[in-house]
Amino acid sequence: MPPVKSAAVCCDRCPAAALVDISHFSRRRLLKSAVFQPQAASKRDRADRHVYRSVTGTITDISPHYVTIGPPGGERRFALTADATAWRGKPLEPSALNPGDHAVIRITPSQAAVADRIWANIGRVCGVIVECDTDRLIVSEGAMRKPKVVVISPLASARIKVKLPALRPGYLVDIIGIWRREELHGLIATSPQPPYLSDQVPERQHIGGRFPDAITGSAVWHDSADEPYGVLGVFYPAIDPAAGCAEDSAARITPGQALAFRELPYLAIGSALMVRNECTGMAWTLPVTGCAPIARLFNDHCVTCKTSPRGRVADLTPASFIALGGELEQGCFNATLTIGR
Repeated sequence: MPPVKSAAVCCDRCPAAALVDISHFSRRRLLKSAVFQPQAASKRDRADRHVYRSVTGTITDISPHYVTIGPPGGERRFALTADATAWRGKPLEPSALNPGDHAVIRITPSQAAVADRIWANIGRVCGVIVECDTDRLIVSEGAMRKPKVVVISPLASARIKVKLPALRPGYLVDIIGIWRREELHGLIATSPQPPYLSDQVPERQHIGGRFPDAITGSAVWHDSADEPYGVLGVFYPAIDPAAGCAEDSAARITPGQALAFRELPYLAIGSALMVRNECTGMAWTLPVTGCAPIARLFNDHCVTCKTSPRGRVADLTPASFIALGGELEQGCFNATLTIGR
């Protein structure tokens, strides 16, 4: 399902921990209570000056120097830095984008009206193949989401099939591309396909003893088409069975028995989790807002800046991924997680 073409949602008016507008005040209070640490408010204020924010909307006007998004009467205009770049299936100049493109715009820290990065029509489908026909796939992203249609672009077909050799039902895929109506035209396979069926995940790696204070692995992002854009949060692969994961309930999986490649400490929804991007050095405390039933099945590395340990330990909202300096088309960054106390 493509992202909703709605008015721009901006985050420059929000508190430091909630970088974007959230329409329901109860949701805002939940996020603030989960994220804010009273004794560290001054540190958070200082950190906010060095965290990327992002907005999303439909481009109405574009030039080498400015981009405007949103409907007439509610438009937002952003100046572009001299070295601003864009991506719409491939790197290009911002002026090559078109009115009507759905854009995710990265705002430079401490400059609410200046942007340095634009992603146009970008989307991601990560899940289990349920049907396939030549270069057309139907992919399940979990029991709580509608299946997505992926069309492998002819220009990228050979490159994708090197990383995804088993395009058959039951195998995992993770593809980034651009939305065209209700289909994702796949252009990038983010990592090599795990060499096993989704219901045959290798036995968990038992670490024994107490869990370490920090968890290292790969942090990815998920498409926000099924949730309001701008929510800051992280889906975590090991939600406390006592709390229950809605995905597992819908799939009729006994709590605590879901397959997973990594053995991780259990966390509850609302737990504070500090996520550090080891490629940029940026860190931010985020609330756990859901479980990650697909991410926990992958045993891949992230090699954005160096090789991470195997396993996906965090599935971020796009706004959170960008806030930590992640580049959406790269798909992941090497992460260290620290559980709040």
